[in-house]
Amino acid sequence: MTVLPDDELSLAAEFPDATREQWQHLVEGVLRKTGKEGLAGPAAEEALATSLEDGLSIRPLYTAEDAAAVTGYPGFAPYLRGARPEGTAVSGWEVRQRHAHPDPKKTNTAVLADLENGVSALWLAVGPGGIPVSGLKTALEGVYLDLAPVVLDTGGDSREAAPALLRLYEDQEIPRHAALGNLGADPLSRLARTGEAADLDALTASAAELAARCRSEYPGLRALTVDALPYHEAGGSPAQELGCSLATGVAYLRELTAAGLPVEQAAGQLEFRYAASADQFLTIAKFRAARRLWARVLEVCGAPGTTGAQRQHAVTSPVMMTRRDPWVNMLRVTVATLGAGVGGADAVTVLPFDSALGLPDAFARRIARNTSSVLIEESHLARVIDPAGGSWYVEQLTRELSEAAWAWFQEIERAGGQAEALRSGLVGDRLAASWRQRSAKLAERREPITGVSEFPNLTERSVEREAAPEPPRGGLPRVRRDEAFEALRARSDAHLAATGARPRLFLAALGPAAAHTARAGFAANFFQTAGIEPVHEPVSVDAETAAAAFTASGATVACLCSSDKLYAEQAEAVAAALKGAGAERVFLAGRPGEAREAYERAGVDEFVFAGSDAVAVLTSLLDQMGVA
Repeated sequence: MTVLPDDELSLAAEFPDATREQWQHLVEGVLRKTGKEGLAGPAAEEALATSLEDGLSIRPLYTAEDAAAVTGYPGFAPYLRGARPEGTAVSGWEVRQRHAHPDPKKTNTAVLADLENGVSALWLAVGPGGIPVSGLKTALEGVYLDLAPVVLDTGGDSREAAPALLRLYEDQEIPRHAALGNLGADPLSRLARTGEAADLDALTASAAELAARCRSEYPGLRALTVDALPYHEAGGSPAQELGCSLATGVAYLRELTAAGLPVEQAAGQLEFRYAASADQFLTIAKFRAARRLWARVLEVCGAPGTTGAQRQHAVTSPVMMTRRDPWVNMLRVTVATLGAGVGGADAVTVLPFDSALGLPDAFARRIARNTSSVLIEESHLARVIDPAGGSWYVEQLTRELSEAAWAWFQEIERAGGQAEALRSGLVGDRLAASWRQRSAKLAERREPITGVSEFPNLTERSVEREAAPEPPRGGLPRVRRDEAFEALRARSDAHLAATGARPRLFLAALGPAAAHTARAGFAANFFQTAGIEPVHEPVSVDAETAAAAFTASGATVACLCSSDKLYAEQAEAVAAALKGAGAERVFLAGRPGEAREAYERAGVDEFVFAGSDAVAVLTSLLDQMGVA
C-alpha cells in the first residue's frame, strides 16, 4: 500500500497560498464599486473595520500573524484558556438562578421547582430589594444545603444575612466542610450602588472577619463577591467593567492580608461577577481577559503560581433586556450564555426574559434554566475545552481588551484605589461618558435593538408582571439600552389611551412597488419605533392624488418614499401637494444629495435615513403632534 505524504493529502495542496496584499487588492475593487475611491492596501482593509468601545476595533481579516505569542494551557497560569484543565467537560458550568421575591413562601416554591428541574445553585437577593433576612429559613425549606450551593446577594452588606445562613447550616446539622456557596460581602459594590460611604470601614472589617471564619471553618464557602454589575449597569464599557473589578479585588486583597490571611488564601475568598451580553465574541474575550488580568495581579502580589484561577459568575446583561417585545430577550440571553460558557465562566445566571418588567413568572424561570440545559446537554457546548482557543480574532480581541482594562485599572489605582475613585466621581464620570457615546449609537440605530428600534410591533399585547422590589439608589445610575425608545413608545401609549388611536403618519409612496418598497419599509420601521402608526393607503400616489390620500389618512404629517430617480421627477410636486393639503411636517426617506434645497423649497422639512438621530427626530415630531 502506498502512503501519500501529508502535503499531497491536503485539498489545498495544489493551490498557491493567497497573500494579504492580494486580498487587499480585491477589497479595493469592491470599494471602488461602492463609490469609495483612493483606498489602497492597508487603507482598504481599514475601511472595513468596525469600531468598538474602549478604542477597540474589529478588523475584517485575521491571520496567523495576529496569533498570541503565549496563551498557556487550560487550568494553568495565566488561566487565559480556562480555570481547570478539564474545562467544563465533566458537568458543565454551574446553573445558578436568582430569586428575589419578597414573599419567602413563594420564593421557596420557585426554588424547589428550579432545583428539581436542572438548576444546580441558588442566588438569593436577601434584605432590602429581596427576601427578608427573617424569611431565609422559609425560603430554603426543603433544600439540601449540602448539595445546592447558596450564594447571597446582600446589596454588599452581609452583616445580617451571612450569620442567618450560617445558622441554617447549623440547624440542619450540615457538616461545615459540606457548606457551599458565597456569603455575598461586597462593601465597594454597596458604595457604588448607594453612594453611602459612612459605614464602609465597618462593612470592610465585617467582610474580613467573615473571610477569616470561612477560611478556618467553612472551606467550601467564600465570603466576598467582587460584583462588576454596578459598573456595567451604569453604562460602563467591557474594559471599564474589568478595570473596576480588578481595583475592587485588589482593595479586598489588601484588607484581607492586613487581617492576617496569606495572599493566596485571601484570593480564595473572592468570586467575581461579570455581565454577559449578546455580543458573543466580546463576552468570550471578556471572561478570558478577566482571568488573565487577575492572574497578573496575583503574580505581582506574590501569590504562588498554583493559587488558582479567578472564580467567575456570569449574569446575562440587565442592560440589554427590553420591556417591549420581551420575547426577543430569550434569544439575547441564549447568545450571552453561549458567550459566557465558551469564555469559561464557572457559573452562569440566565435572567428570565421578563425580568425587566418585574418579578418573573414560572414560565420565564423555566425558559431561563432550560437555556443552560440546552446548551450543555443538547448542544454539548461544555464538552469542548476552550472552544475559542486559537481563534486569531478572539485571541487578538482578548489581548486588546486586556490592555485597555489594565490601563483603566492603573488609572484607578493612581487615583487612590476603587473606593476613592468612586467617592471622587472619577468612576461615575468615566462611565457616564461611555454611556453618552453608546447612547448616540443607539439613538442613530447603529446599535439596533430588535423589537424596539428595529421591527417594533405596535399591536403587541403588553406583558404584565408583579412589581419587583425597588433596588437601592443613590450611587451609580442604572441604564437600559431601550430607555430612550421606551420613553417615546410610552408617549404613544398614553395618546392611544386618551384618544383611542395612535399618532399617525402618511407614507406617500411614489411609483411602483419596486421603486418605493425599500424606503417605505425603512420609513415605517423608523416611525413605528416611537409608536407612530404609518398609513400606507393607497399603495402609490402622485401629485394629483397625494392631497386627497393624505386627507383621508387622518394623519397630520407625511413621508415621501421612493427611488432617487422618481424623487427627481416627482418629489417637489408631491411635497407641495401635501403641504397644500395641510401636512404640518413632510419628511423624505433618503439622503437628499444636491437636491436638498429644491426639495426644501417645495415643502420637505426633514430627511430621514440610515444614521439619522432617530430619538431626536421622533421626539421633536411627537412634540409637534401634541403627543404628551
